[in-house]
Amino acid sequence: MAARKEAVMNNVRQELALANAQELMNKASERCFAKCVTKPGDSLSSSEQTCLSRCLDRYMEAFDIVSRTYTARVSKERHEGQQAAALQNL
Repeated sequence: MAARKEAVMNNVRQELALANAQELMNKASERCFAKCVTKPGDSLSSSEQTCLSRCLDRYMEAFDIVSRTYTARVSKERHEGQQAAALQNL
């Protein structure tokens, strides 16, 4: 039963992570487009393409940093919780 509950929780976590990533990409695209494409037309100029590429790269770098930091924090807290539980069982 505990293994099944953990599997369901992992599935929910994965779905939330995917939803968060999609939301990030949508917001990044909207903000970068608004910043870089001042006069929309039939195609993007080379400067608009460069601006969009750099803008989205910055968003992805920030997302990566935040994700790694969050994952490390959750892992640390989980490890500390397991240690505390083990000490209580002694």
